[in-house]
Amino acid sequence: MRWCVSIGAVLVLGAMAGGDVAGLAAPNPKAQFATQSAPRLAAKDAAASVDVELILAVDVSYSMDMDELAIQREGYAQAIVSKEFLQALKSLPNGKIAVTYFEWAASSDQKIIIPWRLIDGPETADAVASEIMKTPIRRASRTSISGAINFAMPLFDENPYRGLRRVIDISGDGPNNNGAPVTGARDAALEKGIVINGLPIMVKEPSYSTMDIDNLDFYYEDCVIGGPGSFVVSIKDREKFKEAIRAKLLLEVAGRTPERPIVPAATREPRVPCLIGEKIWQDRWGR
Repeated sequence: MRWCVSIGAVLVLGAMAGGDVAGLAAPNPKAQFATQSAPRLAAKDAAASVDVELILAVDVSYSMDMDELAIQREGYAQAIVSKEFLQALKSLPNGKIAVTYFEWAASSDQKIIIPWRLIDGPETADAVASEIMKTPIRRASRTSISGAINFAMPLFDENPYRGLRRVIDISGDGPNNNGAPVTGARDAALEKGIVINGLPIMVKEPSYSTMDIDNLDFYYEDCVIGGPGSFVVSIKDREKFKEAIRAKLLLEVAGRTPERPIVPAATREPRVPCLIGEKIWQDRWGR
C-alpha cells in the first residue's frame, strides 16, 4: 500500500518523567561501597541509553547519478539539523539517539561514512551533518540490499549506546541483484528484533541500462522492510527528495508509523517477485 507523507501529520512521543530511588545505608563496608557506587553505575547506564539506534544505509550504485547522490547526502544532512527533527528528538524520553551512516553497493562493498555518533541537540546534530557533507561522493557497481542488511546487523553490537529501538534505514533505487537473496537477510534482522524501513527512490523512468523496475515501492514493502511499525516512504519527485528524507527520519525518531500502515509482507504473496533483480541480471549477463 502506497502512502503520502505529511510532516505536519507526524506525531512525536511525549516526554516521560523519571524519578530517583534512594538506597538504604548498609551496616558493613562492602555493602556501603555497593550502595554508594549504585548511583554512579546508574548514571553511567543512563548516559549510554538512547531512544533509537539508527543505521542509515545509503545506496551509491551506478544507477544513481551524481546529482541524485548529492541531493541524497544533502537530504540526510539537512534533515538531521532541521527544526522538526530537533523538536522530535527533544520530545523523546531520553532526548537522544545514536546514528551511524554507511554507503553500499555490491555485497562486498560497504563503507562507513559516520561511525556511531550521539545526537542529543543542535551541536551534535550539526557535527554529524557536517561530517556527512565533507566526505567525497563515490559510486560503485551492483546493488546488494542483502549485503547492506548483513553489514548493518553487527554494527549494533559495536554501538556503545543502548537504544530502546534498533532501526536500519535502507535507501536505494533498484532491487537486490547481487549477493544473498534479500528476504533471508531481512528475516535474520527481524529475528534479532531489528526494524527495517525503506526509502525507494523512483525519480526516473525504469531503464534497461540501470536495472530499474516498475513498482519499486511494492518490492520494498514486500521484500525488504519488516518489524513492528516498519514502513516505506517513496520518492517519486526529485524536487521532494529532501522533504521525503526529513519526513522519514521524523517518523523513525518519533517511533511512529504512517496513518495508513502497510500490511506485513508475511500475510500475502509479494506483488513483485523478491528475486526479480537477480533474474534480470541473469537474463542479461548470464551470471
